[in-house]
Amino acid sequence: MRRILKIYKPFTHAGLLLAAQYRINFIFFVFGDILRCFITYFLWHAVFTSGSQQTFMGFSEIDMTVYIFITFLTGIVAYSDGAFAVGEEIRDGSIAMRMIKPIRFEFAFLFQELGERTMTAMIVFVPLMAGVELYKFAMTGALCFNIWCFLLYLLSLTLSYLINFYFNVCYGYSAFVLKYLWGSNLLKDCIVGFLSGGVIPLAFLPAGVGFVLNLLPFASLTYTPVMIYLGMYDAPRILMSLGLQVFWLTFFIFLQRIIWNACARRMSVQGG
Repeated sequence: MRRILKIYKPFTHAGLLLAAQYRINFIFFVFGDILRCFITYFLWHAVFTSGSQQTFMGFSEIDMTVYIFITFLTGIVAYSDGAFAVGEEIRDGSIAMRMIKPIRFEFAFLFQELGERTMTAMIVFVPLMAGVELYKFAMTGALCFNIWCFLLYLLSLTLSYLINFYFNVCYGYSAFVLKYLWGSNLLKDCIVGFLSGGVIPLAFLPAGVGFVLNLLPFASLTYTPVMIYLGMYDAPRILMSLGLQVFWLTFFIFLQRIIWNACARRMSVQGG
């Protein structure tokens, strides 16, 4: 592990510098997502105020508000641009330079993204998490922070990012065939956003559909960590959900190696 960290530490530093260099773009990106969160909040606020019930599918208005903003926070921290980044290197031929270096292809991307995610955590994670807890305190009049749920949320969030990264790298390898992934990557993000509970909680879907989606890897990206943070899962459900995340992470790690070994032998790139 120490040897790996020594080799790939410069990639993490490069990721930090890259995030700092394009900070205006980063700020506008975050601002756009926060604006979307408030639009979603006002939509659900209208749903709760127009109805006679205090809860909807087991969620109170406070729960739904926290769900919206923690979903945003989870999505931005666990975000991975691996699919587009890998696809671009395959398209322009620069992937050939990585292949001749004595490094693991996916590790180079992983550690570079970790640098970018570190910048995101420093700028966004702490203020937004504090804001959510202050909102809960203001609405309930009591300190609702649960340290165990928070720590389990951080563990689940870490697994969520790694699953997302390896899934996107696997998808990025489709550029060996498709050559350009911009359009298909947008479609993939929309589908994954819905299947992961980023649009509406999976609990709002029919029981059979929700059960199946909870077993798929996409629920592990957003829905699982958010539900753990909200305290909606009991201990057995938390252990099962974390175990499912570990399973999908292992699955995509091995799938990534299989696809890479198969595609690298038949590589054909444009440019370079």
